Amino acid sequence: MQNPEEKIKRLRQQLAEHNYRYYVLDDPEISDAEYDRLMRELISLEAAYPQWITPDSPTQRVGGQASDAFEPLPHSIAMLSLDNALEESEFLEFDERTRRLLGRETVDYFCEPKLDGLAVELIYENGRFIAGSTRGDGLVGENISQNLRTIKTIPLSLFQPIPRLEVRGEVLLSKQAFEKLNRQRQAEDEPLFANPRNAAAGSLRQLDPQITASRPLEIFCYGAGQVIGLDYDSHQQLLQAFKKLGLRINPLVRPCSGVAEVIRYHREMSERRDQLPYEIDGIVVKVNRLADQERLGAKTKSPRWAIAYKFPAQQETTQILDIIVQVGRTGVLTPVAVMRPVKIGGVEVSRATLHNQDEIDRKDIRLGDWVLVQRAGDVIPEVVKSIASRRDGTEKKFTLPETCPECGSHTVRPEGEAAQRCINLACPAQLRERIRHFSSKKAMDIDGLGEKLIEQLVEKKLVKDVSDLYFLQEKDLAALERIAEKSAKNLLQAIAASRRRPLDRVLFGLGLRFVGEHLSRVLVNHYGSLDKLARASEEELLNIHEIGPQVARSVVDFFSTAENLRILERLQKGGVTMQWQPGTDTRLAGKSFCFTGSLQKYSREQAEALVIQKGGRAVSSISTKTDYLVAGETAGSKLAKAQTLGVKVITEAEFEQLVR
Repeated sequence: MQNPEEKIKRLRQQLAEHNYRYYVLDDPEISDAEYDRLMRELISLEAAYPQWITPDSPTQRVGGQASDAFEPLPHSIAMLSLDNALEESEFLEFDERTRRLLGRETVDYFCEPKLDGLAVELIYENGRFIAGSTRGDGLVGENISQNLRTIKTIPLSLFQPIPRLEVRGEVLLSKQAFEKLNRQRQAEDEPLFANPRNAAAGSLRQLDPQITASRPLEIFCYGAGQVIGLDYDSHQQLLQAFKKLGLRINPLVRPCSGVAEVIRYHREMSERRDQLPYEIDGIVVKVNRLADQERLGAKTKSPRWAIAYKFPAQQETTQILDIIVQVGRTGVLTPVAVMRPVKIGGVEVSRATLHNQDEIDRKDIRLGDWVLVQRAGDVIPEVVKSIASRRDGTEKKFTLPETCPECGSHTVRPEGEAAQRCINLACPAQLRERIRHFSSKKAMDIDGLGEKLIEQLVEKKLVKDVSDLYFLQEKDLAALERIAEKSAKNLLQAIAASRRRPLDRVLFGLGLRFVGEHLSRVLVNHYGSLDKLARASEEELLNIHEIGPQVARSVVDFFSTAENLRILERLQKGGVTMQWQPGTDTRLAGKSFCFTGSLQKYSREQAEALVIQKGGRAVSSISTKTDYLVAGETAGSKLAKAQTLGVKVITEAEFEQLVR
């Protein structure tokens, strides 16, 4: 007779094998009832002998307390996004460029359905699942380990004790599960999810893992980050190894030799998409050989060896019932078509942007028109054209108003711009959008500050500008509708945490025109504080590499406005970071670096961040003021320019020596 410890081990092994056959091979050999019997037996034994419970036991999927917030979890290798090919011609351009860089007539690709879910990373050490995260900004994700443990298609232990394996995959909700979840929410008078992707993301980011466990999420694994102890020469071999380890891969993946096979696969998936149990919006095409991937390398935000080849936008006909005008954070008036609801690609669409007056006139779109609508890139609803043949004479031409629909102020259209603007900085609509931008993930990342809450804060005059956020108290939030005490505390904690955001994100959050994430880093790295930046002249700014007349004028205008200076002073009083903190390691201080070609160890974004962290400057183009050009494989025209200007050219290995 087996002793209890041996029996527990045997049951765990049996359940792991049955999970593998059910979820990975899709070939179960026992009934659900028999599986449940084995699980109950294991639960009973572990309850009697808790000293033999291990973290990778199938009984330990749901556990832990609800969290107040998710902790950040950095990726050891960046989770890059993919460039899109929306037309066949764009994919052919990708293939031509790939063949040219590799010096080949034909490239071997590996194709996969492009799943419409949430990208995650699973980390295994010695074959055991130890942590997992969302993609986040590509460099740092959110630690959702407890929630990922609840997904039955994620093995808690692999069939081999691989020393280190970082698995990338897509978590999704099937169409059937999505419809069932929305029926439940409707019965409970809760807001419905717009589509399966939103439902999967919302389910996975629950602070209480019990809620995540109640929703039938699933995963398909498609790639890897850091790998130690697993040999493979191609993407196909990697996925085959995944399957042998017990990881789930999509059964529709396929190697394709050359463009003709890729295009056939694309057409096949497009024809099958409606019959699939889950949403897809295209295919992912990857260069199959690992050596070729390494040779091609990556750009700042995407690999050169892969592309998302999207399906043609799905189109439907509907009628425009109204045209409303929305006001953005910079005062831009945007006309939005309100239409008869129509389903496009499984998603109900009732609104679409009309962009500006020029677009309305060019497409001759009128109130009451029947129009052709598509989801551009299968995401953003867009009015393609009006159908003039269906007009009956009741349609009316539309012109943007001369006064702001929100505050009644006069609107202007600056010379040379397509946008019409409200020039009242106190306009409530602009304020709502400024708060939304300031609190967004790429800026101050204030979790819990949603659209309805922002509306209430502005309407009740609790927040008259973004600095007021840092003086909110629990009693202020208690007066608002539908905000529980715990939600109020969580929001105040999120606001408090945002005080420590790096200065470049503070500057980006302030929303200066033409100053995005990259230029925010350039400016704070040069000046070191917002106080010094505020005193900069237009001429001085123009001396900074990458700063042109448009940006210089925008910066000077912003800091010349008394109201903006008052907001900065209040932010400082509220404890928000106002000094750039590059770190104690300043070995690259005063040195500027430019990058060209593909690096083996870093993405472009990681390499630039490392330079800034060490006190140096990262620039995007070569000049006589550039100290170093780091040349990776397949270096471009920057290399020739650097040699002409006498800029020092170094290899990735030499760069590594400088920063380590």
